[in-house]
Amino acid sequence: MAFTLRTAVAADIAALRRLIDASVRGLQADDYTAAEIDGALRAVYGVDTQLIADGTYFVVEAEGSIVGCGGWSKRRTLYGGDQFAGREDSLLDPSHEPAKIRAFFVHPAWARRGIGGMILQTCESSAAAAGFSRLEMGATLTGVPFYRAKGYAAGEELSVPLPGGQSMAVVRMEKRLTVDREQPTTDR
Repeated sequence: MAFTLRTAVAADIAALRRLIDASVRGLQADDYTAAEIDGALRAVYGVDTQLIADGTYFVVEAEGSIVGCGGWSKRRTLYGGDQFAGREDSLLDPSHEPAKIRAFFVHPAWARRGIGGMILQTCESSAAAAGFSRLEMGATLTGVPFYRAKGYAAGEELSVPLPGGQSMAVVRMEKRLTVDREQPTTDR
């Protein structure tokens, strides 16, 4: 199967919304209740158009459809799409602050085929090229094993507020990048 990885563009937003919904409902049901999933889709998960505008959000296509997405950010927001009230879009200082790994979703029919790893490697390389030496994220419980396998260390568990007094658990994870100065970087 051939996968194509590219930078996301505004024309992808409708397809990304469908992908996020399918991914969350299909892959997170073992870790979160139906009410948590519904609340997260309404108030937290969603397309972050700032990532698209910054050129730090990527999609993977297969068979003419977007089957995975994810990105990194040079901004303070740890998680959440445009509708998330807790956003802080000020810029980070790469000399001492970590870039944020953000908004990874894979369609359930395409899970466990290396799509997330492909996007994550691109994000790590791109963040390193921008001068960041550390990365952090707010990982879903579903994502923790994947990120741990990719070298991220789990930190504190966070409680993300949801509508109706609900909340959902996410785990702050971090990784220090090793930069090989001999290898050329590529722009994507």
